[in-house]
Amino acid sequence: MPVPSTLPISVLVVDDNHHMRSILKELLKSAGVNEIKEAADPVDAFEVLKSVPIDLLLADLSMPIIDGVEFVRMVRSGADSPNQFLPIIMVTGHSERSKVMAARDAGVNEFLVKPVTAKSLMDRLALIVNTPRPFVKSATYFGPDRRRRNIADYAGPFRRKGDADKVTSADS
Repeated sequence: MPVPSTLPISVLVVDDNHHMRSILKELLKSAGVNEIKEAADPVDAFEVLKSVPIDLLLADLSMPIIDGVEFVRMVRSGADSPNQFLPIIMVTGHSERSKVMAARDAGVNEFLVKPVTAKSLMDRLALIVNTPRPFVKSATYFGPDRRRRNIADYAGPFRRKGDADKVTSADS
């Protein structure tokens, strides 16, 4: 089956660095995406999200005024968010565990570490398309299920505080 020459999706690239936006746009174009919007900061990006339909968001983690984590929270939980279910890939040069976990806990779908390659970007796009995760809403989180796998015979500790109350004497 032939691969389409263009992908019918609209992507918004948000990065305060013009050169990084250009690199990401060229990688997306080489993958067949021709509907690409860009913004230099989260404030402008939020206005773009309100004005045109966007199918995918690529956002930098480190930006002045509003960082990428806070921007993701605005998209996921903001009262005026135009699309809380928008797939989001966080792009950053910071791969420390705390940064990855902060992005995950804000509600990103995928995390992409710079330097970005065509393969790494395509791998993240494939994960979003081929293995979408259901969204979860709790008192402190809204976003894709953070668990990558749902193991049917999970034998570890309880997943929720209230699970211990559900154990019966037959389970012990």
